[in-house]
Amino acid sequence: MTSKPYRIWFDGEFVAWEDAQVHLLTHTLHYGLAAFEGIRAYRCSDERSAVFRLQEHVDRLFASAHIARIEIPFTKEETHNAIIELLNINYLEEAYIRPIAYIGGGKVGLHPGDNPIHLAIAAYPWGTYLGEGALSKGISAKVSSYTRMGVNSFMTKAKISGNYVNSVLAKVEATSYGSDEAILLDSEGYVAEGSGENIFIVRNGKLKTPPLTSILEGITRDSVIKIAQDEGIEVEAERFTRDELYIADEAFFTGTAAEITPIREVDKRTIGKGKPGPITKRLQSRFFDIVEGKDPKFLGWLEFFSATAPLKVKSESK
Repeated sequence: MTSKPYRIWFDGEFVAWEDAQVHLLTHTLHYGLAAFEGIRAYRCSDERSAVFRLQEHVDRLFASAHIARIEIPFTKEETHNAIIELLNINYLEEAYIRPIAYIGGGKVGLHPGDNPIHLAIAAYPWGTYLGEGALSKGISAKVSSYTRMGVNSFMTKAKISGNYVNSVLAKVEATSYGSDEAILLDSEGYVAEGSGENIFIVRNGKLKTPPLTSILEGITRDSVIKIAQDEGIEVEAERFTRDELYIADEAFFTGTAAEITPIREVDKRTIGKGKPGPITKRLQSRFFDIVEGKDPKFLGWLEFFSATAPLKVKSESK
């Protein structure tokens, strides 16, 4: 990204966007071991702003780091507070938030030794992840030739940077064939997830999603399950094949970036009627009511904050 008028929280300091840089010999740059998160803040209907399920995201960041044997040199509380302060100082009423804990320079080689651990947090405006009209019209997807890596090849419960090479390859392949997104199968041929999303299908009024055995514990996935249950929709965490996906009545992706994105087509096969179905639209509507603070039942998922004033960034630390 080019220079932007926002500060980045970097190891406890607020630095100008263009000053948040790493050295060429940063360990994570070469070997991909880092823990990160994707979080969203929304503008609410009462003119306040709120971060969606912030504590759960911070918890998952630290869980990912623990799995990767990365000891973050800040507490969960400090990380939580830094995110809120970053939004305030940048006057961001809506934002995508990206914390990352990574291994710095020092020892060269696979074993990171006692290389320093850094924590950085960026926040910036970001609209619809999968393109204009994705939320209202749905997207096309392609089942990837790349298999989702297995539980003994990478840590499925950790959001680790290097794991996403698999996703990048699948995404580039899918878009090169004219599709918007990729769907990866697991090593046994069952549907696993998208390149950066969890997946749901609807058949005969029931909602089905792959079990957590070998996929990331999506926070939006969990939210959708809880919303569906509150709506009286039956939910099953059960494996399904690509041909069951083809004959689903509805299908959609979930994720912090993707939110709830309908899938209208997979491998040139129309899903349902080729447009967002009634259950997808119902869940999508309820989800956006929740993140905009319109649903009192789920207000506990929102961390409210008030941005202060627009920031004029100078090229030095705070």
